[in-house]
Amino acid sequence: MRAVERKSHIPKVAIVGPECTGKTDLSAFLAEHYKTAWVKEYARAYLDNLNRPYDETDLLKIAHGQIRMEDEWSSEASGLLICDTNLIVIKIWSEFKYGRCDQEIIDLMQSRNYDLTLLTFIDIPWQDDPQREHPKERQKLWDTYVSELQKQNLSFVEVKGERDQRRSTATAAIDKLLSKNVNG
Repeated sequence: MRAVERKSHIPKVAIVGPECTGKTDLSAFLAEHYKTAWVKEYARAYLDNLNRPYDETDLLKIAHGQIRMEDEWSSEASGLLICDTNLIVIKIWSEFKYGRCDQEIIDLMQSRNYDLTLLTFIDIPWQDDPQREHPKERQKLWDTYVSELQKQNLSFVEVKGERDQRRSTATAAIDKLLSKNVNG
């Protein structure tokens, strides 16, 4: 009999939060700090290449692209995978913009597991970007994220403050996660 090779579990960290709260900056820093791979936000590239305004049907395509990238980058991760968004972001985006979310996105979201969720706070200045839509709705979106994470019964760490404080909070949470995984 041949032994079945099992891929060991790579801890996954999801970084979520409203628009323009430093998710990408933090993701890039953490990937460099931990010398590992990170999954970029698929929506940005998708929307950059779209030759029309996006609509609700695009969100399901974005969700599929995001999880495909996550699965592909998992094999490149070195002990940890950093995800610069996850499907909770797409669910909230859909509900905020369209008042509903495709059930397939919800089902996909509920099938994904993350070992740690970092929620980025709205205390950094807004920067205009053609893909950002809600500069005056940041508090409402923050409250929605907190509510959704609680509803999903997911523990999360709030990432706030200046850049160094955010990085320190995130690395402390990840170090604790990695220590727990090593020590059982």
